[in-house]
Amino acid sequence: MIDAHWHSILAGISQVAAMTADIPYVHLVAAQEAERTVLRGFTTVRDVGGPAFALKRAIDEGRIAGPRIYPAGAMISQTSGHGDFRMRTDLPRTAQSDLSVAERAGISAIADGEAEVLRRVREQLMLGASQIKIMGGGGVASAFDPIDALQYSDAEMRAAVSAAADWGTYVCIHAYTSAAIRRALDCGVKSIEHGQLADEETVKRIAGAGAWWSIQPFLADEDSNSYPSPEQRAHQQQIADGTARAVELGRKHQVKMALGTDILFSPKGTATQGRQLAKFARWYDNADVLRLLTSGNAELAGLCGARNPYPAKLGVIEAGAYADLLVVDGDPLRDIALIADPDRTLVMVMKDGRIHKNTLPA
Repeated sequence: MIDAHWHSILAGISQVAAMTADIPYVHLVAAQEAERTVLRGFTTVRDVGGPAFALKRAIDEGRIAGPRIYPAGAMISQTSGHGDFRMRTDLPRTAQSDLSVAERAGISAIADGEAEVLRRVREQLMLGASQIKIMGGGGVASAFDPIDALQYSDAEMRAAVSAAADWGTYVCIHAYTSAAIRRALDCGVKSIEHGQLADEETVKRIAGAGAWWSIQPFLADEDSNSYPSPEQRAHQQQIADGTARAVELGRKHQVKMALGTDILFSPKGTATQGRQLAKFARWYDNADVLRLLTSGNAELAGLCGARNPYPAKLGVIEAGAYADLLVVDGDPLRDIALIADPDRTLVMVMKDGRIHKNTLPA
């Protein structure tokens, strides 16, 4: 299986630890989580934010176990954007200011104006990004950027798209609202991440542009993050209500859909990766869920073209493809919940011909 929206460095660690611990500690925790990720049956992830380059190299060299990683590197954010993790006391920023903790760690890159956006995008490409992630609007968890806020001007966004296109790859964008999505499409962004507040006309535009819609099961249920303020909880419910509508509209207008989890800063939540994706069976047949999690998500991963670090076929069983295979104790075509309990139901996990788990009887 492939998770189309994952954070290899940030999924299995709390936000406080990620922002205060020594950076090598953060990466060691991520290495542990990478092994657990592949044992859950995810042999590939599309990483959309965080300094996953060293982890990817160690996995690719066979030094540690983990999924293939399509890395975006640092999330590119404007000042006060969804990737600006600074506190109010860190302002104002001047030419003499140090980089923030998140910037030094490579989690985010704050860039204002076309020149800065070009520089930060090109830095991620130099580090080995297969695609670029920018922040186009607010979020639920962030303290200082309202969910309805538009982030990045047309000129800044086009700069990012141009820099990525020059390297043969694309830009994906964090965006919830119709206005943010429309601006992104106008500027050539190829993948919308989230998008739960899109209206029908905007969904038609996604389809017409041939863009991808990478959506997550944000349902305000037992697997959701807990938020302290009434305002955040209200926004969370708004997104949850929008999730069902968004999936239905995406299917109606035949948008190219990809499925991911976006588990973030949640050491306990990572174990729910399969369970969360199985929830899409509310809108898709079980076979369609499995197809989206394999060959469907593989198609989005391959959108990076010349920057694809894994050029053989993914998500299919055929000659010349990567030898990834899961053996499940049961029939997920009948019971999709089998992917929700991998410790019990996954009896073999093979990635690229290497057996990572095998409890089949001799």
